[in-house]
Amino acid sequence: LPLKHWYTDRALSLLEEYCKKLRKPEEQQLKNAVKKVMDIFKSNLFQALLGMMWPLYVYVLHLCR
Repeated sequence: LPLKHWYTDRALSLLEEYCKKLRKPEEQQLKNAVKKVMDIFKSNLFQALLGMMWPLYVYVLHLCR
């Protein structure tokens, strides 16, 4: 996996784990919001935007060294 996809997959994995812990009725609104974020991370639009931003991120990291 390219590094940028690794970050997305890792974030999704952490969010899925967090969702599993949200079981109380008062946590359902938060759980639904987290699921919406997960859907955004999985979207083609998000992946395309991430692909556009990745070179800039790498460039900025290089400048900070």
